[in-house]
Amino acid sequence: MWTRRKLLERGGLAFLIGSFTNLPIFWNFVSSAWAKAKQLLPKGFPKDRMINMNPAEIDNRDLEIDSLQQFGTMGPTDVDVDIKTYRLKITGKVKQPLSLTYDEILKYPSLTETVLLICPGFFTNNGRWSGVSFRTLLKNANVHQGAKYLDVKGVYGKVVRISLKDIDQKRVFLAYRVNGEPLPQKHGFPLRLVYEDAYGYDWVKYVEEIVIS
Repeated sequence: MWTRRKLLERGGLAFLIGSFTNLPIFWNFVSSAWAKAKQLLPKGFPKDRMINMNPAEIDNRDLEIDSLQQFGTMGPTDVDVDIKTYRLKITGKVKQPLSLTYDEILKYPSLTETVLLICPGFFTNNGRWSGVSFRTLLKNANVHQGAKYLDVKGVYGKVVRISLKDIDQKRVFLAYRVNGEPLPQKHGFPLRLVYEDAYGYDWVKYVEEIVIS
């Protein structure tokens, strides 16, 4: 039999669970637990086998960091972005559209993550990527309630859609450095999408706009 106290306790527990699942720390925990269920590849795992694997099924924590000299490339590599006039635009379902210079982006809190990129059948890059999270960028844009996606656009027309839920659950962010060095032109300077679990063709280079929908 339900009593008022039981209802309150049950309601309070549901509220607590609901509130907790909205926190990035919860999804970081879920992401960590999911990583443990992936295939843990040992140090020295052959790259000729890795290039035909699904990055969403790989735990890369023990893999060596590849040097930039070992990195392969895909898509355009010679886009010349004038950093003096460059702006990262944040538009769409936001109350405060933003237009950020490169220097302004560098002033945001940064993060560094080791994320594996696989271009199926061609190469793998396991790098230490540094940049800025989407949540950090979107905070000042004041995203409209009910927005579900963000589209990441490159200056050469490439667009990738990401669920807003994924930007908390996975290592998904915009990188401006790799292996401690400024992002090279051929790898997408000034900003490149780092997208854990996605194949390399979704790692948009030369990012110029984020559109919320």
